[in-house]
Amino acid sequence: MIRKFFKRIFTRNPPAANTTSVLHTVSRKEHGITRQQISPAALKVTVALQQGGFSAFVVGGAIRDLLLGLEPKDFDVATNATPEQVRGLFRRSRIIGRRFRLVHVTYGTEIVEVSTFRANCAADGDTDMAAQNHADQYGRLLQDNIFGSQEEDVMRRDFTINALFYDPATEEILDYLNGYEDIKAKRLRIIGEPIQRYREDPVRMLRAVRLAAKLHIQLDDSTAAPIGDLAPLLQNVPAARLFDEMLKLLMSGHSLSCIVDLRMRGLHHGLLPMLDVLLEQPLGERFITLALKNTDERVQQDKPVSPGFLFAALLWHEVLAAWNKRQAEGVKPIPALHMAMVEILALQRQQLAIPRRLDSIIYDIWTLQPHFVARAGRRPFHLLEHPRFRAAYDFLWLRCESGEVDMEVGQWWKVFQHTDASTREAMLLKETTPKRRKRSKRRRKPAESADHKKSDVTNLAPPTET
Repeated sequence: MIRKFFKRIFTRNPPAANTTSVLHTVSRKEHGITRQQISPAALKVTVALQQGGFSAFVVGGAIRDLLLGLEPKDFDVATNATPEQVRGLFRRSRIIGRRFRLVHVTYGTEIVEVSTFRANCAADGDTDMAAQNHADQYGRLLQDNIFGSQEEDVMRRDFTINALFYDPATEEILDYLNGYEDIKAKRLRIIGEPIQRYREDPVRMLRAVRLAAKLHIQLDDSTAAPIGDLAPLLQNVPAARLFDEMLKLLMSGHSLSCIVDLRMRGLHHGLLPMLDVLLEQPLGERFITLALKNTDERVQQDKPVSPGFLFAALLWHEVLAAWNKRQAEGVKPIPALHMAMVEILALQRQQLAIPRRLDSIIYDIWTLQPHFVARAGRRPFHLLEHPRFRAAYDFLWLRCESGEVDMEVGQWWKVFQHTDASTREAMLLKETTPKRRKRSKRRRKPAESADHKKSDVTNLAPPTET
């Protein structure tokens, strides 16, 4: 017991500089957000919870985005009602999650995520308390379902700008940690002691980079300082969760600036091969830069983006290197490509759990690339009919723009797919590979009579001596 007592005393983390919470109420006149800007579904959820005798607020990214003049994609609600109590109030709802138990309430096509106020039990650095909260040896919380008060809930959120509570009934914002001032100052500041909070959840480092790029704000010095040293903690994050966070980053509309920031802060190694390629291969750097730039433009223009296409682009130069290596070993081109594809995707899944539902898209885009070079015979017509032709062609165009493939190939296909049938026939290149010679069928001799065969045999017989 004495040893345990001293261990608790001397292993306690230093107190955080920004863990003190003082409630500030920001009026509608000051912040300017009206209840009409809140989604109808989120309004219905908060009203129903408040009428049921519970506290309920719209929280997190939606309020942050409204204050920054952005349009929120979804609205989340926080309440002092337990998940079971929330479930009892709404017919179309279900409890989800293991680590964080939440309730999804459905109104029409909109889903409102409702969370219960939680206590941040490990915020004071007590290692025994962290153990009770199921933390691993690196400090990462594996389970955090201890309910608490609204003030405690504020302390367990990630950044101050995400810890604002909006009450649609009064149209007031409740601010415990000066998050409203941080938004006005364009500053991203983590709640609590940065090292400990990153140890609890290393994904917060990726989220900090993504939010700073997306919102065009600066990381606070104390928030940014430990990131480079703690980057190896990302290796302990489950691959599926890491994939989700990386996909959010890549589909944020600011992926290129995020990648640059990841490199600068030392977070690139081990997440995706493309992050290492950016440092090592000039050709790969241009290809990936073009892919990310095109993705950002499509996201910002509200155009659809295929995660399968994006990951096919990000992993292509790893596949290309493995493909060339297999061919140098004497494997024929197409089998070598298939071997390279399987190898790279299997290797990548050790870091990121890329869903297998994307495999068919990724494989099709890769396997069609050699077919663009063969522009003779009926093969171009067959390629045009392939369901993934357009995605594969867009991929080819990236390769042409980056200098990997001659631009003439891309221009040829650009014309070929949009012209008429007669022009297509005229465009076909002459066969460059030798055609296989067809074996001529031997004519079978007409059947001969038995007598004729017999005479032949007789004639062939050696002469008898007389």
